[in-house]
Amino acid sequence: MNWLYVVGIILFLLGLMVSIALHEIGHLVPAKIFGVKVTQYMVGFGSTAWSRRKGETEYGIKWIPFGGYIRMIGMLPPRPGDEPGKLRSTATGPWQGLIESARDAAQEEVRPGDEDRVFYRKKWWQKVIIMSGGPAMNFVLAFIFFAILLVGIGLPTWAPIVSPDTNTCVIPISEQRTQCKATDKPTPAAQAGMKPGDRMVSFNGERIGSWEDATRLIRSHGAGPVQVGIVRDGKPMTLNVTLIAQDRPNLENPEKIDKNVGFLGVLPTEVMEQQSIGQVIGYMGELTGRVAGSLINLPEKMVGVWHAAFSGEERDPEGPVGVVGAGRMGGEILASDLSTEKKVAIFVNLLAGFNLAIGMFNLIPLLPLDGGHIAGGLWEGIKRGFARIMRRPEPAYVDIAKVLPLTYAIAIVMMIMAGLLVYADLVNPLTLTN
Repeated sequence: MNWLYVVGIILFLLGLMVSIALHEIGHLVPAKIFGVKVTQYMVGFGSTAWSRRKGETEYGIKWIPFGGYIRMIGMLPPRPGDEPGKLRSTATGPWQGLIESARDAAQEEVRPGDEDRVFYRKKWWQKVIIMSGGPAMNFVLAFIFFAILLVGIGLPTWAPIVSPDTNTCVIPISEQRTQCKATDKPTPAAQAGMKPGDRMVSFNGERIGSWEDATRLIRSHGAGPVQVGIVRDGKPMTLNVTLIAQDRPNLENPEKIDKNVGFLGVLPTEVMEQQSIGQVIGYMGELTGRVAGSLINLPEKMVGVWHAAFSGEERDPEGPVGVVGAGRMGGEILASDLSTEKKVAIFVNLLAGFNLAIGMFNLIPLLPLDGGHIAGGLWEGIKRGFARIMRRPEPAYVDIAKVLPLTYAIAIVMMIMAGLLVYADLVNPLTLTN
């Protein structure tokens, strides 16, 4: 196995661990600010690999790097009518017993003097801020990664710079070849003395800012003489070129042919073009919409993953990918023949996309996700606001313990989905080529 492949997997897992750690800090910091007692801050699941206690909180790393959590006391309120810290010994029915067991476990963490430091007794907006902190941290990380990608590295784009792969002869579109014959006529660019590396900056006095500008101006001009401004080795020059008319593929639909358009005979060069912060916002906004659409269609997408895993069907490039699959992509990126700049760009984009997806997934308003707790806090705020307006007694805290059976059911479904993704990523993974 290529050692760069292994390094890529390790680097991605480290990036994922850092993202998880910061997600949990997004919960930890506001929880401590608002006075909630936090007994544990853990990155990972399973048995503990390392931990250290500082004050009332144990900070640690666990062996399975696929998640993390903070433990806040008093996540569930006591049964109505019970005093905080009092444990009930009886319950009726399996579901009620499940709920009461969870209440008892939550109350066992509450020590004398901690009654005002439990999560459920905090103001509704404090609960919302605490539970929103994790996804918000993922969005901040995604923005930082996207800013590094777009502003620091740039996006691949075609620049109006003559490529070394440019042919110096005119090859009719009807002939499926790339090599010149002795009978082929030279292109207008070759006749005018254009060379690889020349940057086109103007066309008949009109500025060229992109390859799209150059293509539009050349095609719309048709056959005839023009002046093309270029920069060669830092020096501006003007070349007199006589364009010819050629049939070329349509820019929007390559299967359609545009007749007798202007033809110069140059290919563009792919460069990494740096963007502005404003473009980062637009880029992230567009991806957010696509991720939201994928989450809405997640059940359908998971059916596709099932068929890919057990029927050998092709994986959907727009479908979900697990941690294993993303780690394999990280390895594939580093082991590829791409330039170092492109490897870094794709790797940063992978981490940015994962943080964006994790943040949005956690906002789904279902327990045990952060979005379920956020929804509970917002509902409590609505109830209390309505009671205040109607001058009614203040309602009780929202009791999320009542939906624990549904929570456990959703957790089981999530574990099944995670297991299916792991299996699909092992037997039929998404790769950079598909």
